[in-house]
This record gives sequence, structure tokens and C-alpha cells, in this order.
Amino acid sequence: MHLDHKRRGFITGLASLSVITTVPAAGAQATEAPIAPPLRPGRSAFLARAFALRDAAVRAGDQAYGAVVVKDGKIVGQGPSRVVTNTDATAHAEMEAIRDASRRLGTRDLSGCILYSSSAPCAMCETAAYWAGIAKKVHGAEGTDSGAPRYGGCR
Repeated sequence: MHLDHKRRGFITGLASLSVITTVPAAGAQATEAPIAPPLRPGRSAFLARAFALRDAAVRAGDQAYGAVVVKDGKIVGQGPSRVVTNTDATAHAEMEAIRDASRRLGTRDLSGCILYSSSAPCAMCETAAYWAGIAKKVHGAEGTDSGAPRYGGCR
């Protein structure tokens, strides 16, 4: 029941952003609502969307992270942190955005895409971006361009 309450709050917060209308339950199929484009697409607008997703995650009781994947100036995937609400250690915002973009585009190959996130991606998220073919990462309030994702290898 507590999780359902958090999901409702999460959905309400995101719906107010006009970015996502549903959050599927574990094991359920996602309902893909179109992603509302920012009024003035560009670096600052994409980062603003990542930070809005971060804020929605916090309101839902999750960790303070948000991310979007952009291709050809359009948001093709987005995600707030869902680690707590989905009880999934891999549901970081960047991972959720990459998964969303792959579903929406129908491919695991995200070559030419840019990952915008509210903070610098962790090693897991950077590796996922690398394997997805993300061209570069931009993060933080200042919009730091940290270049192409790197694969650190197994340890």
C-alpha cells in the first residue's frame, strides 16, 4: 500500500510536468505516452527537464536524480530515479532514461544521442551509456559536457 501511495504521488508529479502519464507496476507493460517537447529545445531546456524529473523523484520518495536522452534535438527517453519506488538497485535515472529511449526507438543502439542528467552518472550508468552508443553526456546545473561515455572494464 505504501508503494502504491508513492507511485500515485510520483505519477501526479510527473503528469504536472506533462512528461509521463503512467508508471507501470513491476512486471507490467509500459503505456508509452508521447514526451512533451520543451518550448525552446536546447541544452538548458533538456537539463531543466532532467532536474524536473529529479524533483518528481524526490516528491515520490525516491533518490534525487533525473535524466533525459536526446536525439536530433528531441527528447526520446526520460527517467527519474526509481531505485526506491521500484525496489530496483539498477533503476538509476540514467538507466531508466536509456531504457525508455530504447523502448521508444525500438533499438538498443542509441548512437548519436546525448544523455542529459541532473548529476554526473555513476560507473554503472556510464557503462550502460557506453554500451548503448550514447555520443556524449551533459550533467549538472552548469551543463558540464563530460564527453563520450567510457567503459572502465570489469574489476
